[in-house]
Amino acid sequence: MATTRLFDDRTGRWAGLAGRTLSCAASLRVTSTYAVMLIAVSLTLTAMGPHARAVAVSRMSTNLHNLAHGHVDTLIGSALVNEGDDVFFWLPGLACLLALGEIIWRSTGLVVTFAVGHIGATLIVAVMLVAAIRTGSVPSSVALASDVGMSYGAVCVLGALTASIPVHWRPVWIGWWLGVALPATLGANFTAIGHVLALLLGIGLSFRLRSIARWTPRHKALLVVGAAFGYLVLAGPSVTVSAWGLSGALSAQLLRRIARRPILTIPSAPVRPNG
Repeated sequence: MATTRLFDDRTGRWAGLAGRTLSCAASLRVTSTYAVMLIAVSLTLTAMGPHARAVAVSRMSTNLHNLAHGHVDTLIGSALVNEGDDVFFWLPGLACLLALGEIIWRSTGLVVTFAVGHIGATLIVAVMLVAAIRTGSVPSSVALASDVGMSYGAVCVLGALTASIPVHWRPVWIGWWLGVALPATLGANFTAIGHVLALLLGIGLSFRLRSIARWTPRHKALLVVGAAFGYLVLAGPSVTVSAWGLSGALSAQLLRRIARRPILTIPSAPVRPNG
């Protein structure tokens, strides 16, 4: 009898956990659907072999060659293809970041934010590359470089959380992420430049989106994991970049304090009446 009761209790707990998981997935439709699509595409390409993945990356790249030949479908397809088969490594972090965005802005807001970053940053980078090639700053072979993945959209979502960060922490938040993202652009890395553009687009868009009024433990947990994922996207495994981020955060906080200081005024001399 005790064994049966224990089995029933465990079954009930697993059933409850499964029910809560399904309920959460149903409320986060965009995040869940995108995660499933990423897994399906990655598993399919892995099963088909390295050549199939290379072909998919080539066809779905948002490089100048594809865009110049009218392959605008790459602006969508590139967000579903990854050059490696490590999707299960970074997907939990991406899912937490997108889930937090969907909770705050709802499904439509998340789609708009991700699209602004993914498509907007891609097109701006493309214009910059055209100018750089015409001036001879970069070789024309850059037009054929592979460019796939979800990083622009994810970084834009990260930046769009700015308006939900408490006001007194907001300068530190902006300064930290700009400090982390900007150093990679010093080597004329156009992907890194795209990340900075996506971050700025997200920060600007954040004040047009819904913001969160109260941070619950669930929101904070999603933010911690999502922010860790964002750091890996922007800086990779490098720890030294943290110094740049810290410098940016301290500089932003210092500027905020300077801006809040009252302006000193020189008292005017009293006016004496004539006579």
